[in-house]
Amino acid sequence: MSAAVDTKVASEDRLRADLYNFLGLMLSGPPDQILLDQCAGLSGDESDLGKAIGGLSRVAKATKPKKVESEFNALFIGLGRGELLPYASYYLTGFLNEKPLAALRTDMATRGMTRAQNVYEPEDNIASLMEMMGGMIVGRFGTPSTLDDQKQFFNKHIAPWAGHFYADLEAAKNSVLYASLGSVGKAFMEIEREAFRMTAG
Repeated sequence: MSAAVDTKVASEDRLRADLYNFLGLMLSGPPDQILLDQCAGLSGDESDLGKAIGGLSRVAKATKPKKVESEFNALFIGLGRGELLPYASYYLTGFLNEKPLAALRTDMATRGMTRAQNVYEPEDNIASLMEMMGGMIVGRFGTPSTLDDQKQFFNKHIAPWAGHFYADLEAAKNSVLYASLGSVGKAFMEIEREAFRMTAG
């Protein structure tokens, strides 16, 4: 079954999906030593995204799991709340659990996406949205989504706020490793926005 899916996904789309999944993984919880080592092993080119990936790699080499765990907690959990609230509803309306979340749930249902059993966060958090996009590209929810469907989902649920979130992550006072991740996310969102803008439909 997965071999059949694999043949339908172009290598550049697989790379896009990998980057979405990587961002989702890094934003869903603090990375362990294995993930930090993978980050440290990344290398980039001279593009904005490549430079951001190179920066993430350099910071990851000097980061220990304990340190990044307290960074993650300060950014996203905190006492009462973290420095950032990584939810579409909050970024778009100033409140949690608002219309953007309801719209996302409707779109998830039509695409056969369901929330993981052990996840209690609202579905419009940045980590989940990155994972949904990665899954749509490679067909984790059935067949790989058409470029048109990806564009529609991205423009509705990600484009209006993700770039702003990643810029905030880059500048957050508690960000060290996550500042580098913010740079990667911001550059990638810009590439995706531009690529979708140039596709018909």
